[in-house]
Amino acid sequence: MFWSSVALFGLMMALLALVWVRPGFGSKLAPSKWIIYGGLVMPGILLPVLVGYALYTGNRLLPHALETAPARINAQGVMWQWQFSYPEVGDLGSTGVLHIPAGKPVDIVVTSGDVIHSFWVPRLTGKIDAIPGRENIIRIQADRPGSYQGVCAEFCGRGHTEMRFQVRAHAPEEYESAVLEAAE
Repeated sequence: MFWSSVALFGLMMALLALVWVRPGFGSKLAPSKWIIYGGLVMPGILLPVLVGYALYTGNRLLPHALETAPARINAQGVMWQWQFSYPEVGDLGSTGVLHIPAGKPVDIVVTSGDVIHSFWVPRLTGKIDAIPGRENIIRIQADRPGSYQGVCAEFCGRGHTEMRFQVRAHAPEEYESAVLEAAE
């Protein structure tokens, strides 16, 4: 999408330069033709391609069925923090840091306890809203162990700017023990 917008911008600047350098350029074409071709035909070709790409890209973020079901972690936004719980590991209460296994997909069940928040880990996945009374699921995967920053991307009140969290991706064999250690 970025490169398409760069190409379109370059085309418009080239037309502007031609008009500036050669003042008579384009006068052979009626104004209605400029509007039809430049305002209807070009966007009519370009926009469906960009929308198709956006739909394809967005579809990859959805949690589609896999051969083996990925781990599920609950993420609840509550003013002004994220609480994470791990129902598959055991009832550990909630922790303020999201622990995930590296190299494996994880489904994050996102909800809110008060107002609308937005769960976002820019280096790992897209955004999804946390809406009170509703569960939204987003798939997340870190390719290697490490630490990643997450934020609430929806203005949710006075403490919104402090509503950050950390994602720690662990080697798969260390994941369960890291979650149990964090819960203590």
